[in-house]
Amino acid sequence: MPLRTQDPSLRTHFVEWFRSAAPYIHAFRGKTFVVAFGGEVVSEGQFIALAHDINLLNSLGVRLVLVHGARPQIEEELTERGAAIRYAGGMRVTDDDALKCVKEAAGTVRVEIEALLSMGLANSPMAGADIRVASGNFVTAMPMGVLGGVDLMHTGEVRKIDAIGIRRRLDANEIVLLSPLGYSPTGEVFNLSLEDVATCAAITLDADKLIFLMDTAGVAGEDGDLLRQLTTAEAEAILAATATLSADVGYYLPCAVRACRKGVARAHLISRHIDGALLQELFTHEGIGSMVSEDPLETLRDATIDDVGGILALIEPLETNGILVRRSRELLEMEIDRFSVLEYDGLIIGCAALYPFPKEKATELACMAVHPDYRGAGRGEALLEYMQVRALGKGFKQLFVLTTRTAHWFLERGFTEAGVDKLPKAKQGLYNYQRRSKVFMKKL
Repeated sequence: MPLRTQDPSLRTHFVEWFRSAAPYIHAFRGKTFVVAFGGEVVSEGQFIALAHDINLLNSLGVRLVLVHGARPQIEEELTERGAAIRYAGGMRVTDDDALKCVKEAAGTVRVEIEALLSMGLANSPMAGADIRVASGNFVTAMPMGVLGGVDLMHTGEVRKIDAIGIRRRLDANEIVLLSPLGYSPTGEVFNLSLEDVATCAAITLDADKLIFLMDTAGVAGEDGDLLRQLTTAEAEAILAATATLSADVGYYLPCAVRACRKGVARAHLISRHIDGALLQELFTHEGIGSMVSEDPLETLRDATIDDVGGILALIEPLETNGILVRRSRELLEMEIDRFSVLEYDGLIIGCAALYPFPKEKATELACMAVHPDYRGAGRGEALLEYMQVRALGKGFKQLFVLTTRTAHWFLERGFTEAGVDKLPKAKQGLYNYQRRSKVFMKKL
């Protein structure tokens, strides 16, 4: 629904949020996300809100594969029938009676999900929704066999995911729904874990994201604080060193590591109990859960022509406020080889440039900026250090900067104030006396 309010501050906040989400909206269009959640999301009524968010992602062009679990529904079926509930090594022992319950529970959950994704109520987030859901025998399975001396019988593991069949459905703008069941070439049915199905699907489809909705907020550090970003190496260290991980982190974090090691770009562990957690994780800078990636999300590198748009978006507000000298797109494209950028998960959050004066073996540090949302975490220092190393590598002995607002920041980092007459002769001729920028220099 349109935003109906007379509060200017609320409108301003909405506009700022929408603009901050725009890069993600653009980046996610046409990407494949695998979203996995336990049967509790359905049994506890949380899937209604999740369906709204899935509808939104679908309308934005995200290709979605949903993987559901059915553990609580299976337990309920077993209890009603008076059948034994048996586990071995954390895996369900699926005998003939248990398999009947698994089939019944998985079928019930699947139908309920399809029904909720078919909602089209007026004046609701699902108004006008035209979601088509595809499910079928996309998962080939094999028996897990004997674990710790216990025959798991009809409990299996994924053998193959029908990537061609799933992509055909995604190409037709359908959402693919996978149940925790797999089928063998001989017609047998196997009970699978949702994390195994989701991980294998994400790897086989070369998904851009694998997202687990779970009971806890994400992965906690030793101090109990949420770890928002982890490399696979850091995640493996946590798994090896921490004996007190929550049960769901113990299930899902190894899967996140495995997926990222096998080519999935990002894996996310987020709480199922927070309304809109999926959207908050995907469309905000800080996210709401824990994100795992193979490599660090933040990198410093030399700029390329593809970075021009991101640099312009970063520096334009500073140019408007008179903090930076205005640069046109054409000029930036011509001088892009002078720039370096700080990139965070595909977004340009920092930049700086070096303008050389070879005769004096000096270089100017110019157009240095860090996005407001990412300041205060040492990124400015890291960018400065990177530019100093780059200048040294090119044989320069002195670095200088002209600034109107950040004098103390440079003084605290080893620069000393100097007069305009200390600038290289060519730079003196370009000095803008109307801006009255202060000059700071540093020997390299």
